[in-house]
Amino acid sequence: MEQPVVRLQNVTKRIGGRTIIDRLTLELPLGEVFGFLGPNGAGKTTTIRMMVGLISITDGEIWIDGHSIAKEFEKAIKHVGAIVENPEMYKYLSGYQNLMHFARMFPGVTEARVKEVVRLVGLEGRIHDKVKTYSLGMRQRLGVAQAILHKPKLLILDEPTNGLDPAGIRELRDYLRELSKVEGIAVFVSSHLLAEMELMCDRVAIIQNGKLIDVRVLQGSKPSSERVRTLIEVDRADAAIGALAEVDCAAQPNGNGMIAVEADRELTAVINAQLVSAGIKVFGIRAQIKSLEDQFLEVTGGERIG
Repeated sequence: MEQPVVRLQNVTKRIGGRTIIDRLTLELPLGEVFGFLGPNGAGKTTTIRMMVGLISITDGEIWIDGHSIAKEFEKAIKHVGAIVENPEMYKYLSGYQNLMHFARMFPGVTEARVKEVVRLVGLEGRIHDKVKTYSLGMRQRLGVAQAILHKPKLLILDEPTNGLDPAGIRELRDYLRELSKVEGIAVFVSSHLLAEMELMCDRVAIIQNGKLIDVRVLQGSKPSSERVRTLIEVDRADAAIGALAEVDCAAQPNGNGMIAVEADRELTAVINAQLVSAGIKVFGIRAQIKSLEDQFLEVTGGERIG
């Protein structure tokens, strides 16, 4: 199994006797967009600041590509690209001039690499315009381009969609998913926008009061072999349950001409064929999938996100 590019082991942060982060343990592989969710004050930004070395770790350890952020900071941080809060740019320079300026800070970043990241974030048409003419969404994309210039293994973004309109959010979401696959990097995203995280991320970690509550694989990333509760609308519910007696799907009535089964994609097709062959009309099949919002409220006891 491939080693995780990021590993947080029992990470704890105490300030003035108060525990802000409490024994947080997480692992991130390459090629994944990983979401970090929690209510206001849960410790999301504190965790990110420890990951990039802006504040110290009280206990525990953070490794990036096998290097301790506390003991081997330079070796660890060279694998990281990050935007904490808003990307800082020289607004009187063009996007291209900004990227070339930052490229000079990293050995081995060529002009060809600058052009490559411009293509990756979709700014070819505006890269030679001054940054002061850019929309907020374009500045965010330029910030991402800057953060990945040196080909990091980890990209950290703290609330990257703040202030973006729906079109800008969708663009950024699409670019981040593309980046994780094309560049093969791990993308660690903190956000309070549940619907966007659901569309963007492969997995999400939910924290509350500094503690890890749960790590969820999102439905779009789940293997089709995983069974989920599925509702089937039929003309004769009792007969339908009888017809499925030999099928391992735990069929039971659900009211209003519906039956409920536990099935994956393949088994759903088998169930449908069995019902039809038994002369039962099937009017609809719907998997009951909990949204990320439902899951979040479930594990946090209804506490508001923020």
